[in-house]
Amino acid sequence: MVATGLAAPWDLTVTPGDRVFLTERDSGRVGEYVDGRTRRLRQFPVDNAGEGGLLGIAHSPNFAQDNLLYVYYTTEEDNRIVRFDPDNPAELDLVFEGIPQSRIHNGGRIDFGPDGMLYVGTGDAARPALAQDPDSLAGKILRMTPDGELPDDNPTAGSFVYSMGHRNVQGLAWDSQGRLFATEFGPNENDEVNRILPGNNYGWPEVTGQANQEGFTDPIFVQQPPDASWSGLTASVQGAIPQWDDNLLIASLRGQRVWRLALNEEGTEVVESEALFVREWGRLRAAVQAGDGSIWVLSNNRDGRGTPREGDDHIYRLGPQ
Repeated sequence: MVATGLAAPWDLTVTPGDRVFLTERDSGRVGEYVDGRTRRLRQFPVDNAGEGGLLGIAHSPNFAQDNLLYVYYTTEEDNRIVRFDPDNPAELDLVFEGIPQSRIHNGGRIDFGPDGMLYVGTGDAARPALAQDPDSLAGKILRMTPDGELPDDNPTAGSFVYSMGHRNVQGLAWDSQGRLFATEFGPNENDEVNRILPGNNYGWPEVTGQANQEGFTDPIFVQQPPDASWSGLTASVQGAIPQWDDNLLIASLRGQRVWRLALNEEGTEVVESEALFVREWGRLRAAVQAGDGSIWVLSNNRDGRGTPREGDDHIYRLGPQ
């Protein structure tokens, strides 16, 4: 454990140079973890009704040069992405807006891929049909440039949509071969881990789980919510715990555990699964790998659905000291 007393943290990022930044969903605060304490940088005017608020955070792939953080948050009108310099946090730059919002299913995870593009996981905004609408930003994984512009090599010309048919994307991660994986909540059943391929349709709301239906891509792994309710996802790449290398690590909310998934060589099948730290830390929202290979995990017991424990919420660090 490296930090205590956080208020419903949702995501964190560890930059080159080992600066640690995190978001608190309900308060709208972005903080920097320094020497056992969290220093507030700025607060966003979020709509935190239901599942909305200040959600994902990512650092620029060129952070050492541009010193930029990106955050995804809910307003009364939409979900949007802005960026700012944490050493000059008053100045904001709008990157992207217009992602449908609702009291539930706002998605919110953002991260940069090995190609330098920004990937954005969205939810269906409580309107399941939007996930199958190619013209809607809801229920999708979006791909854009760091400036929020349209790349010229997206699967569909003129569209930010990288994949569709998602209910509520919660985690994004790439393995050592650059393959993208995502986690998402099912409808009180069939929480999914998907291998994301450009242009593919993952079925929601037409199918869920291992449907084996033509036109839709099945998940590589399914678990039920009492043991899962998967949220943040990372892939351990040359990590501080060698036996976890190229495994997926998933923070689980209702499951109150970290899932470890080992994949086959093709990344198409889970060959081993293990539940770690079961009910030791309560609800877990995010799992992130730092540059030194350590894994950082956020508890989420003060989000209105958990049972807060003394000192909640916490940051945990897994790996050698």
